Amino acid sequence: MENKYDVFIIGSGPGGEGAAMTCAKQGKKVAVCDDFSLVGGSNTHKGTIPSKALRHASQVLIDGKGMDGTTYQELLSQTGIVIQRQVELRKGFYIRNNVDLLIGKASLRDAHTIEITEANGLKKKYKAESIIIATGSRPYHPADVDFSHPRIVDSDKLLKIQDNPKTITIYGAGVIGCEYASIFRGLSIKVNLINTRHQLLSFLDDEIIDALAYHLRENGVLIRHSEEYEKVEADECGVTIYLKSNKQIRSDYLLWAQGRTGNSQNMGLEELGIKIDARGSIPVNQFYQSSVPNIYAVGDVIGYPSLASAAYDQGRFAARHLLLGETKTLRLEDIPTGIYTIPEISSIGMNERELTEKKIPYEVGHSFFRHLARAQITGRTTGMLKILFHRETFEILGIHCFGYGASEIIHIGQAIMSQKNGGNTLMYFINSTFNYPTMAEAYRVAALNGFNRVELSEVHLKQKTTK
Repeated sequence: MENKYDVFIIGSGPGGEGAAMTCAKQGKKVAVCDDFSLVGGSNTHKGTIPSKALRHASQVLIDGKGMDGTTYQELLSQTGIVIQRQVELRKGFYIRNNVDLLIGKASLRDAHTIEITEANGLKKKYKAESIIIATGSRPYHPADVDFSHPRIVDSDKLLKIQDNPKTITIYGAGVIGCEYASIFRGLSIKVNLINTRHQLLSFLDDEIIDALAYHLRENGVLIRHSEEYEKVEADECGVTIYLKSNKQIRSDYLLWAQGRTGNSQNMGLEELGIKIDARGSIPVNQFYQSSVPNIYAVGDVIGYPSLASAAYDQGRFAARHLLLGETKTLRLEDIPTGIYTIPEISSIGMNERELTEKKIPYEVGHSFFRHLARAQITGRTTGMLKILFHRETFEILGIHCFGYGASEIIHIGQAIMSQKNGGNTLMYFINSTFNYPTMAEAYRVAALNGFNRVELSEVHLKQKTTK
């Protein structure tokens, strides 16, 4: 006898969890299927949680807090504890909300029928009024690189290596590549970072990019820009990557960090008329509906922005649309970036390059952490906060932060930028009293710095016109 559900969700990562909790709170009968027996998806087991746990431990090492001699394997063991706690927490969410957890690989037989193949080969069929696909993504593998070799790893396999490398080459200087470059330098592992573009993380503000490049180099990362691989050869002792520029780079391991692919293959989507693109992403409308109206997709499997935070909200919004017809959706421009390099980076809104291209009259306000009492007390003096605002209306157009705690600090600015009816203005930070000493005070300092630039400019203009 077929089991019937109101909503069937494929994938237990942030997107699946957000959708499942929303549907369950509405009193619907919900099932979540995952091909891994422990909930949480790649976010918990292979991506955000383990990499950020490793990053924190690496930061502690760089700070010199009594962890000298710590090995990569010891850090992996500590990370495993965090993952276990996350799994227990998230499993409890499903149990308390009466969501059925099913283990196996799911495929669609029609728009309302899901077939699950369990590990023992047994197949079971389920029916559902609506289906939400939240299967995430995996590292992209070019066909001419042998990922079966133990010395060639992606960000998933990196968490499973059995020894402690002394050298590593990272091919791809995107977010993942830059984060792991920071992590491995904290362990005093020699890092070659190969960037296929002419600068790091070109979507960021140029001043932040320059600061990141400087600090990676200061920490000993060798960065090579505008390079492409010709071939990769590995043996039992290490890996050699041959570049088209005739360079050869040898290291213990090669970490391939060149993009990701959506987990949408072999699910029966094409047979239903749902086309997927070359990177495995499922096209959806603004409400996360696929070309089949009762089948939705959220999270990394739909592509950009590929963030755990965004995936959770996409799951919630998709669920509320299919259940209640709500049309609220996620505005990508309202999502802050969070890049966990050492020091970390976070930003929201436009950068100087974008404002210049759009010919928007703007001014800049800076606050350097080395001038803040709280940073001096804690010793976290590397970094800055940068506010971009309209010269005439004082509307905040972008906020960019580099330094310890940047991903937390950014949310203050995010809250102000979200205010409507004239509430988003530089004057909030100038007229508000902040606790002292705090890192949040950086907003007041940056706002006054920018405001003074405008004031001085206007005074100069008045003096010039009265002469």
